[in-house]
Amino acid sequence: MDAVEIAEPDVRAGLLLARQELAAALAAVEPSAVASAARAVAGADRVFVFGLGRSGIALRALAMRLMHLGIETHVVGETTAPAVRPGDVLVVASGSGTTASVVRSTEKAASLGVRIVALTAAPGSPLASASDVVVAVPAAVKTDHGGSASRQYAGSLFEQAVLVVGDALFHALWMASGTSAEELWTRHANLE
Repeated sequence: MDAVEIAEPDVRAGLLLARQELAAALAAVEPSAVASAARAVAGADRVFVFGLGRSGIALRALAMRLMHLGIETHVVGETTAPAVRPGDVLVVASGSGTTASVVRSTEKAASLGVRIVALTAAPGSPLASASDVVVAVPAAVKTDHGGSASRQYAGSLFEQAVLVVGDALFHALWMASGTSAEELWTRHANLE
């Protein structure tokens, strides 16, 4: 492909857009729903996370932070992820709430006695219906190309919000634990 001359990108406009949209989306997330999700995670024997694409990447960040807190956490699909069992919690994310593999995994986990925490932009979706705790994240889904929920591309706003909601959930658990940052640091990767 030949190089195309483009004008200087307006990075400031992109930063402002992302900041404004993310602030609005987070302001609309119900704190009690995130608190319910935190209680479910805190009471779990083990935590599993599952999402596809960038939503899955945001949940991997949550998995890392939960591990730093000392919670046994696994990413569904990784070769070292064990079988789920009653007492476990599965945290899933899908903007549309209809991502087939995420919904199927949620339904299977629920049938095995696993509690489900779902982050979705569609609280009336099949994913939400199959879940014990639903954190509604009012943001555009990847197929919303009209710009009505977000002017960012595809599901960017949802994925950004999932990352920040995950960090807020972690922060609440960390503060409740009374664990020092130094103690968490002992679990940080040291083979870097």
